[in-house]
Amino acid sequence: MGGIAEDVIKAQRIACRESAIRSLLNTIPGEDPLREGLLDTPNRVARMYEEIFGGYDMDPSKLLNKTFAADGMHDSADFNDDDDDDVEIFDQYNNGIVIVRDIPFYSHCEHHMVPFFGKAHIAYIPGKRVVGLSKLARLVEGYARRLQIQERMTNQIADTIEKELETDGVMVVIQAEHLCMSMRGVKKPGANTITSSIKGRFITNETARAEVMSLLDLHR
Repeated sequence: MGGIAEDVIKAQRIACRESAIRSLLNTIPGEDPLREGLLDTPNRVARMYEEIFGGYDMDPSKLLNKTFAADGMHDSADFNDDDDDDVEIFDQYNNGIVIVRDIPFYSHCEHHMVPFFGKAHIAYIPGKRVVGLSKLARLVEGYARRLQIQERMTNQIADTIEKELETDGVMVVIQAEHLCMSMRGVKKPGANTITSSIKGRFITNETARAEVMSLLDLHR
């Protein structure tokens, strides 16, 4: 019964979006929403929103529920128990630091509803537990597929890792290009915004923090 109710709600949501997008097309001077190329656009966009804003249907913290003992983590066949969805992963366990870098993401700026996209880099110092590497990539996706600002997204990822894994330290760095800067306003394509969220021992231990930044090599 729950599944049927969810399907009805989803259909209503898509229909409402479709109507709104059709109205939006009507406001573009000189455009004809009934021409062949635009006739199905309202429905296509309405359905696309189900995917690109799918983060609202996720509880990102639950992605980190399945953990493994940190001791002997490299001997565990289950540590990287999931596929990595073609994400380029750099796994460094040195002096207790785990790094996953170059996690691509796409999000939408909440101010103009245009995309911003780039890469997220995550480092953490495990407490007693670690998590499968692909879960960190999925965590990024869970927060990215929403109307966002980069600063909040960076903090949300770091806060969730710190809370759910009870880490000794977390560092999240995000690099992104914002189309609201590239295609409108100041029109500066290629400009990158870098944000970071630093917690725990990475705040107090300058050596650990410097090691992570060196391994990320953001200027490569």
